[in-house]
Amino acid sequence: MSDSDPQRSARDTILARVREALAVPAPLPHLAHAPAPPAGGLAILPAEAARPWLPDGGDTPEERMRILVDNLGKLRAVVHRVPDLTAAAELVFAVARQRDWKRVAYHDHPLVVPLLAGVPCATHGVDGAAAHGAAAAKDALEACDAGISACEALVSQTGSILVSSATCGGRGLSVVPHVHLVIATADQIVATLADALALVRRRHAGALPSMLSFITGPSRTGDIERILVLGAHGPRELVVVIVG
Repeated sequence: MSDSDPQRSARDTILARVREALAVPAPLPHLAHAPAPPAGGLAILPAEAARPWLPDGGDTPEERMRILVDNLGKLRAVVHRVPDLTAAAELVFAVARQRDWKRVAYHDHPLVVPLLAGVPCATHGVDGAAAHGAAAAKDALEACDAGISACEALVSQTGSILVSSATCGGRGLSVVPHVHLVIATADQIVATLADALALVRRRHAGALPSMLSFITGPSRTGDIERILVLGAHGPRELVVVIVG
């Protein structure tokens, strides 16, 4: 490759910029009050260091609720707010009736069990399927129109839902059925991803569940000609029911 080759020239330019950046550190005014790093160690940045670059999560419950609902809408999730579990069960009954659901999967949880009375179709518990092996569990979930689960937290900052093995029994329930319905309470809404993880640590006394996963809207891809397609690698619909 000759020195006049445009690819060689571009590479040299990029490497020169990297060397310059390493030689002349950029100022970090937002870390002016960060603690000095220990001798021979790395600096531990304060949690506030990244906040100026992150979306707002809200400082009050009302703000967090508003931001969460707005972000979920932008992600094409459907949000329902109900006053209590009785109203939630009535809502699930109406949705199942309207969609003509034949079978729904669920994970045993205090927020989920009351909803089963509002499902006019067969139900399938994921824990029971697990006893018959992974293949049987997958086949059983594929035969379900929807999966109903609880969650650990709702993150207003990104519109994400934090689920775990304790709330879903594994990844399958929130991935395989075409519709994932999440039931949560208003006090589970937190501002940031870090707040969600801190909440899980407190709730489980430091012994984290074996699986943690953030769900941000229905499954989607834009790989083919940048055309957004929902349901490519998981549920094409995400329904969030907030109680309270």
